[in-house]
Amino acid sequence: MTRISTLARTDATGSAADLLDAVNNAFGTIPNLFLVTARAPAVLQGLLQFNAALSGGVLAAREREAIAIAVAEVNGCDYCLSAHLMIGKGAGLADGELALARQGKAADGRLDAILRLATTLVQTRGIASDEQIAAARAAGLGDAELLEVVGVVALNVLTNYLNLVAGTPIDFPVVRSSRSHG
Repeated sequence: MTRISTLARTDATGSAADLLDAVNNAFGTIPNLFLVTARAPAVLQGLLQFNAALSGGVLAAREREAIAIAVAEVNGCDYCLSAHLMIGKGAGLADGELALARQGKAADGRLDAILRLATTLVQTRGIASDEQIAAARAAGLGDAELLEVVGVVALNVLTNYLNLVAGTPIDFPVVRSSRSHG
């Protein structure tokens, strides 16, 4: 059920209009997440800036997308799961990798360590054991990678929560989480 409606691009003014135009220029469309978030331009601006910063970081797009999928599954966010399964495929994740990411796992050792850490952070509200950090380091993650995993988790928790609170209409091929709230 939609609780916060999308803002039609034609109704947006000021910074909301500018931000939505930037989204449209970047993606060729304006997904409903951004049309909802445009009702709070400061949130939309922060979301876009955080995403842009992480996109320029050390984690590859496929790693960030796998994290997004795992986090959406843990949080039961159908909107984000639907979006990131499609985006993840475009980032080079194969169908088997997408399915494993939903379980917080991967066949590749590095990606598996990333996803196990990411899901642990969501499930424990940021608590990771020394053993979990050591396992991530053993899989090749350095300080920058560890911190970016935290950042990507935080970004995706934000979008999950925005969509769960708003009841954002899904404008991607719909996939339901095993923990779906809708």
